[in-house]
Amino acid sequence: MAGHAAAGLAAQGGEGTTLGILAGGGALPGKVAAAARASGRPVFLVGLEGFADPAELAPFPHKMIRIGAAGRILAELRAHGCRDLVMIGPVRRPSLLHLRPDAEGARILARLGVAAFKGDDGLLAAVIRLLGEEGFHVIGAHDVLRALLAPAGVMSRVAPDAQALADIARGVTVARLLGEADVGQGCVVQQGLVLAVEAIEGTDAMLARCGTLRRDGPGGVLVKLAKPGQERRADLPTIGPDTIRQAARAGLRGLAFEAGSTILAEREALVAEADTAGLFLYGFDPGADISAMMTERTVP
Repeated sequence: MAGHAAAGLAAQGGEGTTLGILAGGGALPGKVAAAARASGRPVFLVGLEGFADPAELAPFPHKMIRIGAAGRILAELRAHGCRDLVMIGPVRRPSLLHLRPDAEGARILARLGVAAFKGDDGLLAAVIRLLGEEGFHVIGAHDVLRALLAPAGVMSRVAPDAQALADIARGVTVARLLGEADVGQGCVVQQGLVLAVEAIEGTDAMLARCGTLRRDGPGGVLVKLAKPGQERRADLPTIGPDTIRQAARAGLRGLAFEAGSTILAEREALVAEADTAGLFLYGFDPGADISAMMTERTVP
């Protein structure tokens, strides 16, 4: 793992300085930290309380801080010499009632203004701009660990057939419309019918709904697509082994995702889960005519 991680580390202007990681949930914050450390770069993580898993952060220098304590977060990052920052791991947007901002947090909220009430992408873009004004440089997790990004093509033993490719094409159209409205990044399509679209509830909750909505016949497809104008340094579409398990429980046939713009968490485990469940994993080019591939792709 260390060799692959070091090979995947992109050259950054701040290489050699401490990499700051604002850590949400899941295993990805630890993987990014391990990749940076394997390249010889020190790291410091701020785990967002209620989201980050302390066990994932334990091998690295870190502090657990609540999301509303912006003053303490910025102070810790500065004290540890962080200039480059990575924002990685799922974080649900807290309500203003539960945010309880400190003095610095209140000042930041005021500077965010109406962006605090926009969709996720609008808010993230504003947060990244504000961090830049505070002297930090936000980079993407995939700039540290290149292997996070999904490749093009079929990654699993099973490949999509003609019906699945048609559902993927339909899903890309729907997901693009959702993204233009800054609503979500995915949907589920079965035999041309849109069973569910992703909004604030997230992918897992959307998949949970699909189990009761599926039709007879060939199962549906989960389609994930980056939003048009997506802020690529944070919140790229992400799938992991648990996504596969949820999709299998919902009776889906496979997952399709935008190649080069989707983060694959725990890639080896992800592919193994898909092969065990008999689901396909397919990285597509959203600019291509996916339905036209039906005559070019044969299922092995």
